[in-house]
Amino acid sequence: MKKTLQKKQNKSLFYRISAWLHLWLGLISGIIMVIVCVTGCIWVFNEEITGWLEPETKIAKRDAPVIQPSRILEIAAREYPGKAASYAIYREGRVIEVNVGGRRSGSTLKLDPYTGDIVSKVTRKEGEVDFFRWILNGHRFLWMPYKIGRPIVNYSTLVFVITLVTGMVLWWPKKWTKATREQSFKIKWGASFKRVNYDLHNVLGFYALLLLFAIGVTGMVWGLEWFSKGLYWVTAGGKPLPEYTELKSDSTQAVNSHLTLPQALDKTWYEVAAKNPRASGFYMGFPDTAKAASVISMIVYPSKGQYYNNIRYAFDRYTLAEIKDNSVYAQRYEEAGFGTKLRRMNYDIHVGSIMGLPGKFLAFFGSLIGATLPVTGFLIWWGRKKKKPRPAPAKKAAKAAVA
Repeated sequence: MKKTLQKKQNKSLFYRISAWLHLWLGLISGIIMVIVCVTGCIWVFNEEITGWLEPETKIAKRDAPVIQPSRILEIAAREYPGKAASYAIYREGRVIEVNVGGRRSGSTLKLDPYTGDIVSKVTRKEGEVDFFRWILNGHRFLWMPYKIGRPIVNYSTLVFVITLVTGMVLWWPKKWTKATREQSFKIKWGASFKRVNYDLHNVLGFYALLLLFAIGVTGMVWGLEWFSKGLYWVTAGGKPLPEYTELKSDSTQAVNSHLTLPQALDKTWYEVAAKNPRASGFYMGFPDTAKAASVISMIVYPSKGQYYNNIRYAFDRYTLAEIKDNSVYAQRYEEAGFGTKLRRMNYDIHVGSIMGLPGKFLAFFGSLIGATLPVTGFLIWWGRKKKKPRPAPAKKAAKAAVA
């Protein structure tokens, strides 16, 4: 009897702690997570929306070679004198997207991949970004200075994940009956506003729980170093996460090299393209001309719209020798262990593309529900706070006697 009573008391204490954490952590992080979730919804379909708004960027596939990187450098230098091209992205059936002047906020050229004709040209001032980069900046650091906004988003995401766990504790019925099942899995649309709002929070929160948990955890992988290293250590069987090392060309070979930069880029392009004839896209990073030790980098995307199984290459800009690194992205996906595979899938899990277009829709609706949870939760709390206290039975009896 005492053991049963003790268990009930422990469960009651655990429930009260969960309720307290759920309420106050939710109130603290609420407005931040609304912004993060809404911007996440929009970002999920950034490629699809851009393609829809810019139909001219779709180019029919032809049985002809695409323009070489050296030609891209010529066009970029002609259109933006004094500025250097940073990278070019080749996509099957799309224009070549060329960034000029900076990886973050530089200007953009979109070229016909077969003729080199300029399809569109966007010139930006320093610090100016396009719409989706603006959305991403809000998602990552709330449009605040990076060093201030980024930690706020990171730890708010951690708080949000904790509220998901405590929410599951509060959602779980004490007894499974027909009534509790209906209350837990169905929204009573014909009820009062307060009841519908409660059901939206309770029921939709349950249905989106796993999606939001996966999105939150993968988001923390980029933001919280201790979490990133710890998760990799657990999933990789106790192996530490390899430290990032900057790849460098042998700058002492600059004098002996007979290759110009355009020639080096073209040779690298043909070598990698020949090894991956069925790739859906390529990213080519041009060396920074201001840094003698910078490298030529290439990323191959075997699957359209997915990034986890990409193949990465880095080459010495003077000798064209391939440079190997020890990052989790250096090893081929097929040859990697579980922890490395999971880390490589992090972005695709975060945006849902790991499951293709259906997965993106799941991520979109999951994030949309995530944006509503702080709002519906706040309304539940506010409604209870404003609720008038019922008169005590003794006071009722006294009033009746006087009457």
